[in-house]
Amino acid sequence: MKDSTKSSRLRVSLLCALTVGLAVASLVAVSGIATAASPRATRPLEKGLKVFVIPKNLGNSYFTTADSVKTQGALYALKRLGEVGTETSGTAATPSSQIPAIEGAITKGANILIVSATDPSALCPTLKGAMARGVTVVTYDSDAPACRDLFVDQANAQGIGDIEVDIIAKEMGDAGQLAVVSAAPTATNQNAWIVYMKQELKKYPKIKLVKIVYGMDDTATSTTVTEGLLTAYPNLKGIISPTSVGLPAVAAVLDTAKYRGVVQVTGLATPLAMKKYVLDGTCPEFALWNPADLGYLAAYAAVNYASGAISNAPGQSFVGGKLGKYTVGAKDTILLGLPFVFNKSNISQFHF
Repeated sequence: MKDSTKSSRLRVSLLCALTVGLAVASLVAVSGIATAASPRATRPLEKGLKVFVIPKNLGNSYFTTADSVKTQGALYALKRLGEVGTETSGTAATPSSQIPAIEGAITKGANILIVSATDPSALCPTLKGAMARGVTVVTYDSDAPACRDLFVDQANAQGIGDIEVDIIAKEMGDAGQLAVVSAAPTATNQNAWIVYMKQELKKYPKIKLVKIVYGMDDTATSTTVTEGLLTAYPNLKGIISPTSVGLPAVAAVLDTAKYRGVVQVTGLATPLAMKKYVLDGTCPEFALWNPADLGYLAAYAAVNYASGAISNAPGQSFVGGKLGKYTVGAKDTILLGLPFVFNKSNISQFHF
């Protein structure tokens, strides 16, 4: 009888020990303490990676700000991370101009490509070929969803679409004909914003969207299509141009006594490019994010991914240098933040 009792007590003790052990193991796993199941938490970032930053086109002030060391953009971040950063692209914002730069970067032994996609489909064969060779592909500003590892998005697409419509509606007095001067018909970011613009316009039934035209991220083309709009729609009351090249070009056309304050304009652009038009009343308000922060964040995200410190699974997090902690969201996307509105009260504070 005593032996039986002793055996029972032993079994209970062993069972309790096993239960406690399992509980501790579960607690460790849930709390994120480094274990064999979570090696990414302490993995150091690799140094000396060859990183090619490939904007839509060179000579574009928006991408110069996003990429350069001087503005603390992508190349600045790569330098701080101990990587070898190079900016390269074509001179036109077209796939035929951008693809040779991507191919050249791959030939030169790229470990990482950071790309603002001119076309989500045309670039895919080249980008997929890079990924098959083990090259990390991160898109920023404009996405190519089917052929990259991560996308660093400048702001929530709906937030951008909504704020642009709300600004122009206020300036137009909630009524009149409206047009959009976009970049290229294939630009994924522009198209996403326009979808949300159309939804937001339902709040303003007296505003009619009469035309969407494309300036191809080229000043001369944007100027020409704007002049065409003014001729075709003599009663036009507002223009939205969600492109850093297009908005200054549109504003320059409207910066006359005939149109200033009569045809309202807003969109997305850099403060220095728009300062004159904001101060003289041609464009009272417009929105943007800091493109230098976008490039900076894209660099940190790309190096963390290439180093194996994060995956593209939702919930993965990393520290983006001076910008702080970021988390991978749905569809392999990292969001920089909310758009910011520039006007007379604040535009002189910004120098990019």
